[in-house]
Amino acid sequence: MASRKRPIESGSSPEEVFKTPEKRVSVVRLPDSNFTELGVEEVCKYLRKEGLGEWEDKFRAQKITGVGLRYLKDADLEKIGIKCLGDRLQILHSLRKLWQIEAEPNKVFNDPIHGHVELHPLLIRFIDTPQFQRLRNIKQLGGTYFVFPGASHNRFEHSIGVGYLAGQLVQALNERQPELLISRRDILCVQIAGLCHDLGHGPFSHMFDGIFMPKARPAKSWKHETVSLAMFDHLVEDNGLKPVMKEHGLLLPQDLDFIKEQIAGPLNTNSGPRQKWPYKGRTPDKSFLYEIVANKRNGIDVDKWDYFARDCYHLGIQNNFDYHRFLKFARVCEVDGQKQICTRDKEVGNLYDMFHTRNCLHRRAYQHKVCNIIETMITEAFLKADEHIQIEGSGGAKFTLSKAIDDMVAYTKLTDNVFEQILHSSSLELAEARKILHNILCRNLYKCLGQTQPDKALNVTPEQLHSWEADLARSIPQSGSQDVSLQPEDFVVNVIVMDYGMKEKNPINNVRFYCKEDPTKAIQIRKNQVSKLLPEQFVEQLIRVYCKKTDEKSLEVGKKQFVQWCMDKNFSKPQDGDVIAPELTPLKASWCSDEGESSDGTSKQTNSAPVNGYERAKTQLFK
Repeated sequence: MASRKRPIESGSSPEEVFKTPEKRVSVVRLPDSNFTELGVEEVCKYLRKEGLGEWEDKFRAQKITGVGLRYLKDADLEKIGIKCLGDRLQILHSLRKLWQIEAEPNKVFNDPIHGHVELHPLLIRFIDTPQFQRLRNIKQLGGTYFVFPGASHNRFEHSIGVGYLAGQLVQALNERQPELLISRRDILCVQIAGLCHDLGHGPFSHMFDGIFMPKARPAKSWKHETVSLAMFDHLVEDNGLKPVMKEHGLLLPQDLDFIKEQIAGPLNTNSGPRQKWPYKGRTPDKSFLYEIVANKRNGIDVDKWDYFARDCYHLGIQNNFDYHRFLKFARVCEVDGQKQICTRDKEVGNLYDMFHTRNCLHRRAYQHKVCNIIETMITEAFLKADEHIQIEGSGGAKFTLSKAIDDMVAYTKLTDNVFEQILHSSSLELAEARKILHNILCRNLYKCLGQTQPDKALNVTPEQLHSWEADLARSIPQSGSQDVSLQPEDFVVNVIVMDYGMKEKNPINNVRFYCKEDPTKAIQIRKNQVSKLLPEQFVEQLIRVYCKKTDEKSLEVGKKQFVQWCMDKNFSKPQDGDVIAPELTPLKASWCSDEGESSDGTSKQTNSAPVNGYERAKTQLFK
């Protein structure tokens, strides 16, 4: 064994000999990641750089530019006079580096959803910043975690998943259709957009921009995507990433514009006539790239693919949509002069399943009645604490919770931790907010009185909600108890919209498909060509009413007032209406008709008068 030991080289100390060797990585730096812009001489220069200068005269003679490199095959090289197979293979290997993102060593993450995820070193530079790491402390599902104990995942891992899937889709298109001329720059920009699309989320995710901000600053209209752009700019500047992006082949400011346009749409918001092509980052021949991260056309994008899979996993809900099939069948076709991402005609049912999955997630989890009221209570606490929370921003200026969105230095510090900051404070100004959050932890929650639906969609304003709360306080049945008096401030009304992502529209109408016989021709598939069992409507409005008083007597009275209010407003009968107010529900004739459906679920025709229960209840009510 001793003879097998490696001898110590002369002049080397034992410490030097047994030192762990440093990791050395040979990184290929490409002259221009957008190889399609290379001219003949630039192609020859690249060949010389790769040690293939002996063949540059043949390339020059054939006037081969960057556009043609993608189409070169072994037979083409042999035809122009490169006889040796080994030389041809070496040339093809070197040329492929121009469009393969694997030119640099990737970092591997072990993700519970996507398995081993590889990300480019430039993406790691974005991840390793305070602005991105902030997402570790923002729950993906906000207050839903207080109901579903597994829903503890954060925006951080979701963003990494979206960046990864963005790369998977764009590279699938790149391999399947090399004629699209997707460059390394395109791939990196799409991945960075996926990675950074949620930088603007505030505490408890959608609760902050959907509930808290409209109440805290009703005059300011904004979405988290808007703040994502500001945070992205701040991230790039604060961490000096522009030189790093240039080093990896990105062109600035064009590629910065392209990344931001993918997150929030066209950056040009001038009120003049709409331009034919509103984007600056890429030309119309790359229009399909704008459908990968945030698809404004039909909502089918990698953001949804990740949160469907990730949320279902953590919620314990079955995910019926398999994005791997979409990756297998995705291709780009021309539609009305623009290139769109299309899929096989046989996948239309799978896409309806995708939107059905989205609806189920909202119904079972995101819009769960207890989740909603917990987020309502957190919002109330934040509103009471708003002016008393001071966050230091740029130049030492102080910002409140609702004004932190105006300063990215302050906003970087604003995460879900503000919940604990209020909860564990000893400030007298935060006493009311602290009590509300304590009630959440002790499960002293506002109670749901019931859920109803209007006959047709209503445009509900904050003023309308306050008016309804006053109406609820006045909706006292004649048989109601006189012992309990509920005030408008004792009620909370939530209006929830359930849809397939495009309000009343069917998103599949904006999807284009192709057939196996002609994969270049895009077609539309209407709902009646798929199945008669698909939904007739794609949006509905739910109205939930909660009571802040939780004692048994107040809840009993509140439920009866809720039923009376539904009758007065001509809303649908609450599901438990016959149980909580059996003396009231028969009084509304339309509630007694079973809406044309028999007890076995089949349709029936009825012209009979309201059931006898109506007269019995009327006698009981007014005796």
